[in-house]
Amino acid sequence: MGEYNLQVTIDQDSGFCFGVVYAIDMAEEILAEDGYLYCLGDIVHNDEEVERLKAKGLRIIEHEALKDLKNEKVLIRAHGEAPDTYRTALENNITLIDASCPVVLKLQNRIKNSYDSNEKILIFGKHGHAEVIGLEGQTNGEALVFQDIAELDNVELPHNITLYSQTTKSMAKFYSVKDELISRGYDLKANDTICRQVSNRDKDLPKFVAKFDKIVFVSGRKSSNGKVLYEVCLKNNPNTYFISSASELDKALFAPGDKVGIAGATSTPMWLMQEVKAELERL
Repeated sequence: MGEYNLQVTIDQDSGFCFGVVYAIDMAEEILAEDGYLYCLGDIVHNDEEVERLKAKGLRIIEHEALKDLKNEKVLIRAHGEAPDTYRTALENNITLIDASCPVVLKLQNRIKNSYDSNEKILIFGKHGHAEVIGLEGQTNGEALVFQDIAELDNVELPHNITLYSQTTKSMAKFYSVKDELISRGYDLKANDTICRQVSNRDKDLPKFVAKFDKIVFVSGRKSSNGKVLYEVCLKNNPNTYFISSASELDKALFAPGDKVGIAGATSTPMWLMQEVKAELERL
């Protein structure tokens, strides 16, 4: 009978990156002590993990609400924040629990130094993304953000430009943007600021997904990194399916005896991938 069962393996390199682990550990510690904690924006781009923490007392607030909050503790998530968030906190006697990822903080600092040196700054990143808003904030909002090279087609740019990337972008796309800008004749200072934990997954996932008949990729729909890694999986194994929770599994996609691999984004909790594995094994 055994050979009819699905064989399911979770990619051990998938799951939270250290920045997210750090932010969630910090949140859980304070929740255990105080019973509640405010967090600016979703602590992680994964609705299931956000719900788990809300049940422990995490209160997600948006930036508008920060202005009306006084004398409270507020967590800054791994994505980091723009300078005006820190200013508002000072004015309102808010204690910031800063869980900004060190990779992001270093990038913010580099962008600020470029801006202070009067460089024209381009940021390859997703419009409106939490990390990108924090990066843009280092330049007084003057940096030009684009997520697709076509957005630059009719833009007047100076001859000298400095390029940075959101930390979770695809490396291949970053380098093709760099090459394209050079071929358009710009004098370009290109800074590859993609997080190595992210780019290593780009490299390791193709080997992992090649071993299986089918791949289930588990990620929140808002995760930039999830989008990048899902595309890596799909390119290397066309039988890759994107889901956000176990309830989205389509049983019709699996045949008896299938070898199934489960992978996820840097914002996908291991418990969620384990739930998906358990659900698949029940099939």
